[in-house]
Amino acid sequence: MNILFIMYDQLRFDYLSCAGHPYLHTPNFDRVAARGVRFTNAYVQSPICGASRMSFYTGRYVSSHGAQWNGFPLRVGEVTLGDHLRALGMDCWLLGKTHMKADAKGMERLGLAPDSLIGARQADCGFDAWARDDGLWGTGPDGDYDQKRSPYNEYLKARGYDGDNPWADYANAGVDDGQIASGWMFMNADKPANIREEDSETPWLTSETIRFVDQAKGPWCAHVSFIKPHWPYIVPAPYHDMYGHNQVQPPLRHPVELDDPHPVLGAYHDARVAQAFQRDEVREKVIPAYMGLIKQCDDQLGRLLDHLEATGQLDDTMIVLTSDHGDYLGDHWLGEKDFFHEASVKIPMIICDPRAEADATRGTTCDALVEGIDLAATFVEAAGGAVPDHIIEGRSLMPWLRGETPGDWRAFVISEYDYSVTPRAEALGVQPRDARMMMVFDGRWKLIHFEGGFRPMLFDLESDPNEFTDLGDDPAHQAQVDRLYDYLGQWGRRMAQRVTMSDDDVRAARGRSMRRGILPFLADGSEVPPELTEKYRGPARQVHAKSPMAKEESHDV
Repeated sequence: MNILFIMYDQLRFDYLSCAGHPYLHTPNFDRVAARGVRFTNAYVQSPICGASRMSFYTGRYVSSHGAQWNGFPLRVGEVTLGDHLRALGMDCWLLGKTHMKADAKGMERLGLAPDSLIGARQADCGFDAWARDDGLWGTGPDGDYDQKRSPYNEYLKARGYDGDNPWADYANAGVDDGQIASGWMFMNADKPANIREEDSETPWLTSETIRFVDQAKGPWCAHVSFIKPHWPYIVPAPYHDMYGHNQVQPPLRHPVELDDPHPVLGAYHDARVAQAFQRDEVREKVIPAYMGLIKQCDDQLGRLLDHLEATGQLDDTMIVLTSDHGDYLGDHWLGEKDFFHEASVKIPMIICDPRAEADATRGTTCDALVEGIDLAATFVEAAGGAVPDHIIEGRSLMPWLRGETPGDWRAFVISEYDYSVTPRAEALGVQPRDARMMMVFDGRWKLIHFEGGFRPMLFDLESDPNEFTDLGDDPAHQAQVDRLYDYLGQWGRRMAQRVTMSDDDVRAARGRSMRRGILPFLADGSEVPPELTEKYRGPARQVHAKSPMAKEESHDV
């Protein structure tokens, strides 16, 4: 069996028709959901691209792998999904985005050449790269944002699009009165991108995926990581005007959220992107484009599913659809992600296992608390391996796919966010080591802990499903705060760094020194099994000394 691991960047959990969106029809997402399980309570380990993805790719929490924000290198030697699957005989390929930065200093220290096989895998987050493209190819006064090669830009040039950066001039721009209308500006979001639809980013990566599938020899895992519907919010015709202002849902926000907010949340309310999305005219421009980008993603997913079916591979491929985080789109007076409301930290997750063991759960939903790191464990088990739980901190979802209910499933989920490099840390006067927050959520109560001397936030999603009312400083809810802090402490005490020794390795190591004849701390030998002291019992042997002193003593006698 093969694994098609598809990730969409910044796709909200509720912007699919199978998740209840009233206007956005996504028949191909629904098609996969009808053949598999849709997990309705899936959460990322960080509401920021890079940190979240490193957790998906390692199966480890953010504070375990250490790559806590975009551009923070994933340390050399971190065991990744590719390492686990290749050990089981399954190739692991990348098509699209990782948002991973290589640990260049670590590679240099260990003598790993970037152009060697191992070095290339280290630089591409453990994958073999078919076509890596991280999707943002801006150019600024200090140079290009992304120094890596852009295979998409090379494709555009080959298709006749001119300029040094056709992504910026065509894929990420419309035209207004003969001038470039850049997708960087929200007010241009209603314009069609100045590119043929079949040449835009999502169809290009779909074509690359089909090309990969047609030549691949299984078993393989292909991580197909689409750049959209992540900003810039601009999409080619006909998707740019498929949705109108009357299909933009009202923002999920309340004036009470602006009434003496928590200092950290207040700092995010003041951010430039939040200020933009607090304007109705921005939302009315951006959200129809965001919906159009998702509709294009769905159409291209259908194209890929049809190809798998036509080539006889659909019934031999596990298909996984998910996202690295959500998008506020003005909810809670915020834009982007970067905080822990459901719009940001909760994600879509749909898994279709084609094997007969999963027949009983087809077309169902599962409301268990699951985390992004669970996919690494799931893929290892799907590939026939035992999950190395001293390394992978997630839990395999295979029991849920088989219709089983694990008796010891997690009681809470964890997400972390390091905002040390953002302007919010400076505005709050927080030192880099303290510019961190953590979420613990048990399915009803959500606690957000802040380092740096701030009080916690608390939401009751049963009585307040929209997360408008912060109860963190309400003495009447101190018991819930204390209970969730106990969960956070339990998580913080987990065994996270003993990755070179499994529990089985530890058990096998017990008594190893004694079995090798090293017997310290014994009073008379009765403390250990007799076979360990057998070689040290029996008649004494004569010493045949050969030293000069021994010769002299012998002569005197």
